[in-house]
Amino acid sequence: MIYCKYLKSKFLFLLMALSTGLLAKADTHYIPHISIGGRAGMTLSEMSFSPSVKQSFTNGFMFGAAFTYAEERHVGLRAELNLTQRGWKENFEELNDEFNYKRTLTYIELPIMTHIFFGGRKVKCLFNLGPEFCYMISESVSSNFDYKNPGSVPGFPNINRHTEQMYLDVKNKFDYGICAGVGMEYLLNRKNSLQLEVRYYYGLGNIYPAAKKDIFGASRNMTISVTLGYMFRVK
Repeated sequence: MIYCKYLKSKFLFLLMALSTGLLAKADTHYIPHISIGGRAGMTLSEMSFSPSVKQSFTNGFMFGAAFTYAEERHVGLRAELNLTQRGWKENFEELNDEFNYKRTLTYIELPIMTHIFFGGRKVKCLFNLGPEFCYMISESVSSNFDYKNPGSVPGFPNINRHTEQMYLDVKNKFDYGICAGVGMEYLLNRKNSLQLEVRYYYGLGNIYPAAKKDIFGASRNMTISVTLGYMFRVK
């Protein structure tokens, strides 16, 4: 009986020692950190229309705030709240750009992404991937012709060209999609860093109605953004 108690106490001692060692090792393995910051840059956008529309990229701006939580050595969570410009520009190359039409859609966007990072002490590579939720807060049109009645405009190229997208009202202000980005992070010191990222967003929602009776079966946002960000580690 005494021998059994001795073995039991010995086993408990070894278990406690092993647990303490594992906890100490886990504690030194990686310390979770939280970073906050801001980012700003430019966007290049067009729309995925079906039937297709002759168009080209239009440029805009974006800026916002970022939050990063990393509990693992190479993986974390990235959330942002941004103001970004999207839209498209009609392509009139056959007329040497005699006509101009540009539609700008301004969104508040909330991407929630898996944040992957690795590299050395000064420079790291980073990848962001995840869903994004957006809400359009304003829109504007820049045009040098009567885009609401293009058939009455002398010389306007109506043949093999859809024009409804130029004057239709945006019915779906809420948008959602997938975003993915790749970039570099330069650590200024232990708490401060700069991040350069190129990101692509593909919308899964349509700005116009997309039923069988409607003109467009798809009208989705597509945006490339190039941003420079500053992050401050608070923990």
